[in-house]
Amino acid sequence: MSPRRSQSTGRVDRGRTIRFTFDGTAYTGHAGDTLASALLASGVMLFARSFKYHRPRSVLAAGIDEPNALVTVLSGDVREPNIPATMLEIHDGLVVVSQNRFPSLGFDVGALNQLAGKALSAGFYYKTFMGPVVGPLKGTRFWMFCEHFIRRAAGLGRAGTAPDASRYERMNAFCDVLVVGSGPAGLMAARSAAESGAHVILAELDSRFGGSANWSDETIDGMPAPEWAADTLAELSTLDNVRLLPRTSVWGYYDDNTLAALERVTDHLASPPKGAPRHRHWVIRAGTVVLATGAFERPLVFPGNDRPGIMLASAAQRYINEFGVLAGEKVALFANNDGAYQAAAALKLAGAEIVALVDVRTSLSPEARNAALSLGGEFLTGHAVVATEGGKTLTGIKVQKFDAAASRLSGETRSIHVDCLLVSGGWSPVINLASQAGARAIWDDRLQAFLPPAPTKKWVGAGAFNGRFTTVEALADGLSAGLGAARGKGKPAPVPTVGAAALVSDPAPVFEIKAKGKAFVDYQHDVTAEDVRLAHREGFVSVEHLKRYTTLGMATDQGKTSNVPGLAIMADALGKPIPEVGTTRFRPPFSAVSIGSLAAERYGDVRPERLTPMHDWHVDKGAKLYAAGLWYRPAFYGLSGETVEQAYVRETKATREVAGIVDVSTLGKIAVQGPDAATLLDRVYTNLFSTLAIGKARYGLMLREEGIAFDDGTTWRLGQDDFLMTTTTANAGKVMQHLEYYLDVIWPDLKVHVTSVTDQWAGAAIGGPKAREILAACVTGTAVDNEALPFMGIVYGEISGAPVMICRLSFSGEMAFEVYSGAGHGMHVWEALIEAGKPFGLVPYGLEALGTMRIEKGHVTGTEIDGRTTPHDLHLDWLLSKKKPFIGSMMLGREGLVAPDRVSLVGVISLDNRPLKGGSHIVDELDPVNPHGSVGHITAVCYSPSLGRYIGLALVKGGKKRHGTRAFVSDPIRGRFGPVEIVSHHFFDPEGKRMHG
Repeated sequence: MSPRRSQSTGRVDRGRTIRFTFDGTAYTGHAGDTLASALLASGVMLFARSFKYHRPRSVLAAGIDEPNALVTVLSGDVREPNIPATMLEIHDGLVVVSQNRFPSLGFDVGALNQLAGKALSAGFYYKTFMGPVVGPLKGTRFWMFCEHFIRRAAGLGRAGTAPDASRYERMNAFCDVLVVGSGPAGLMAARSAAESGAHVILAELDSRFGGSANWSDETIDGMPAPEWAADTLAELSTLDNVRLLPRTSVWGYYDDNTLAALERVTDHLASPPKGAPRHRHWVIRAGTVVLATGAFERPLVFPGNDRPGIMLASAAQRYINEFGVLAGEKVALFANNDGAYQAAAALKLAGAEIVALVDVRTSLSPEARNAALSLGGEFLTGHAVVATEGGKTLTGIKVQKFDAAASRLSGETRSIHVDCLLVSGGWSPVINLASQAGARAIWDDRLQAFLPPAPTKKWVGAGAFNGRFTTVEALADGLSAGLGAARGKGKPAPVPTVGAAALVSDPAPVFEIKAKGKAFVDYQHDVTAEDVRLAHREGFVSVEHLKRYTTLGMATDQGKTSNVPGLAIMADALGKPIPEVGTTRFRPPFSAVSIGSLAAERYGDVRPERLTPMHDWHVDKGAKLYAAGLWYRPAFYGLSGETVEQAYVRETKATREVAGIVDVSTLGKIAVQGPDAATLLDRVYTNLFSTLAIGKARYGLMLREEGIAFDDGTTWRLGQDDFLMTTTTANAGKVMQHLEYYLDVIWPDLKVHVTSVTDQWAGAAIGGPKAREILAACVTGTAVDNEALPFMGIVYGEISGAPVMICRLSFSGEMAFEVYSGAGHGMHVWEALIEAGKPFGLVPYGLEALGTMRIEKGHVTGTEIDGRTTPHDLHLDWLLSKKKPFIGSMMLGREGLVAPDRVSLVGVISLDNRPLKGGSHIVDELDPVNPHGSVGHITAVCYSPSLGRYIGLALVKGGKKRHGTRAFVSDPIRGRFGPVEIVSHHFFDPEGKRMHG
């Protein structure tokens, strides 16, 4: 039998023994145990070491609010740190290690930090920036010295680096009512809403539905509370309009009643079913949300309150009633409220000896006094625990008389031998999700807690969330909340009867016992009461400043047990009431969320992948794919034995001599529609678009406000108030944001709607001397000759039965046409064009050939429009309208933008017949030993089959004045040095005869 496993209580399956290891030692538990309950049952008290002082720590709580017992789970080479032992269900083969200790949990050299005293008080890391004023480590040098050690000591668990092979899923769900929490209030809310006909989702953080009913000593409707919860759950599980989500933490509340939740699907299984995800991330859109999230019990702050063996009273009650585990054998209770006596009664019933009951109050209710006297231990009212004794486990407590009204100790201290101390400082409703939804907490003097404000049309609270801590109140509250959320009509069902009278839970306004020694407020970050007062003395009067200076509430538990005591101590230091000091706003996530679940099916990718409708065709034809932004595009279609250069040269020559086709689906496409669409385009482009005829396209340039080039592309006028804007692939999102910003903020009076339609259109550009003949062979419904389709003209027709829109424009310098179809027809149209082009020798080409042709033609892309160049630098000043203002027009004449020494676009030709490298500097004098004197840099390079030379584009000081002169490339990093000739950036067909022919 386990040392502390009761044989008469708990609902673990004693018929199933589970084997697991902790720090390499083998242990056993039972099905239904958490790691915390199984280790406690085996007599383990030491679970972890604290963050800063490396003090020994055990279990404080029994749920998600656990601040101490954080562990790392190992699965092969994968390690997941900072998992609360209270939330980790054991399974066969589970391997767990403790963390934040060296060399072992039992002997941790980091515990020497406790000898540092005030040197490690709040904000010590900030103060090391100052450093000593003398010596070799003066100024910031001292910080640089300390930083290495601080970084090594920082953090709790150590994250792994091995790839996670687990599978994750994402789900979207819609419901009329989402009930968060399945305690008595949540179960009643779900049942009443479901009976009203609403579609209900019930989400429960733990593995068992029922909440406090699972460890309550009460009866509901004449049966033990756990049985009532099980019967209610069984009833809900039979309803088609109810979805039950166990092991699901609702961690974020966002606009329009959108909530985020994480379901732990297989973490508790030794052998997950094939294909089952580890975690499933839910995005739930609810009509109304019922927040039945319960409350967290608060500890009291007193010296030595972190010693292993000290536990929240409610946690001890849960361990004995739900898991059959005694928190200790000789137990004391330290409380400021009546409700804690129920926990002591549960432990006594299971065989523990209640040694002492210490209460800060002198006046108790008759029910609480009778309950205390029935427990048999020494009953000390008007007393407080002022210290604890022991090393890695509790051996005793020291008590002293305490005046709660004056917060003053008196008399002599005396020791009491115990191995477990239950503490209870009142309850804090879990209002995190309401706070995320925008609700402002309201202080309640009676409950000494922050409560939510009045419910809204979007959410309603129930039970302990509303400060109604008794089960009978919670049941009534849940019934009302469920009916209201479902907009239920008709007579409500009767509220279940509760057989055991609950003790009143109103606490005394006592949060701290001021005595000598470290009294911890935030267990996880080792923030003491003195740290809070130090922050006050150093001028931090805002709760937000307190949080950041002391790190109180910033750990993985997000202050679930420490926020209210911390605020109370700060309020005392300021001499203000707690509501005047206020509280911080809770932010998502409420609990930890695995990154894998957020990425879900894309887990393992650094970024999402975007694929064009013709992607599979490219892969089948052996294309070497290239990441262009988030898109995957063919770089080239290599033949066996070809180098990259040979492949793109072949594709370029074929396009120049016959015809080539390239996938341009990735170009940004934005529909600009409305009565003021032309006005908007005139303002965002440097040239006029209001004069553009319907059925024509025009090339345009956009600037940023400071006159720097932003993006270029063509815009097609499809109707009087209907335009299709195309952008570069990389800047599609930025241009969309640009337009939306100006419409929303600067010109809200414009009647324009912009819509990203990039994914709605598939595009293919076909160019070359035979391009028109190939189109004519497969297009029906329109002619494509020069009269019907002149340069920059638009026609509509069909290709193999699929509707298409064709615009004659060119990026390659050849006669070329862009063919757009609906994305669903993309592959069909592409294959039809390929088939029509076979008799002519049409070849597909990729980005390498496309880049080669654009360099030969002197067209600019992102490497030239790099956030520093102006239209003048790029020789695009012919696009600057003098008839209208536009974004950036007022700033173009700034002195720095028209300075004679600015770089401008030129072409360069390699004179040593060696490849050029993008990014290489251009210098007038070559000095490989001491490279210097850069006058510009190369932006793009290729081998030009048209010129038979290695060429490139460059931004060089002097620009056109240097045409026909020689310079050198200097690239010391890659060892490329050599002579070049500076020429015009128009290498090929500068008059545009081929494009307009």
